[in-house]
Amino acid sequence: MLKGPRIYLRPFQIDDAGASLRLHSDNRDFFEKYSSTRTRDFYTIEGQVDRIKGYNESMQKDNAYEFGIFRNDDHALIGSINLFHVMRGALQSAIVGYVLDKSQNGKGYTTEAVQLIVNYGFNELTLHRIEAGVMPHHLASIRVLEKAGFHKEGIAQKNVKINGKWEDHQVLAILNPND
Repeated sequence: MLKGPRIYLRPFQIDDAGASLRLHSDNRDFFEKYSSTRTRDFYTIEGQVDRIKGYNESMQKDNAYEFGIFRNDDHALIGSINLFHVMRGALQSAIVGYVLDKSQNGKGYTTEAVQLIVNYGFNELTLHRIEAGVMPHHLASIRVLEKAGFHKEGIAQKNVKINGKWEDHQVLAILNPND
């Protein structure tokens, strides 16, 4: 578990499938504006259980690390954050992604979660670089990353297919200060 002042991050457990399904179902329209197309079974309890099992396998293989974002006060699941496309060898890098319940936006939870996962990536996983891609008009997400220490590197043109359309992404990155 990664603990911050107001939230904590922990790997998903099978028991979280119902809460994860509610989070994604309640925020479907909001999340899908910025995410790749979801499979048909994504919005089912079985789909969530399968996703959680996949997360655990990916962590064991050192391919990706997926955490739920939980509030300290009531232990409510309010989002998720991950390090994915973990690359070893000469690169030692990963990409960060996250979602947060729309009703919790603007409260600093995502910035805190990004800071926690960056510290984990650098100190526990010994990554050298963590990057993120954000649609250029998603200014709130860019601000989150900048507050967490990320710097802008440029635009990746037509980088991710979202809702059937190839979208540009602002690339941001942070480097391990210990390297």
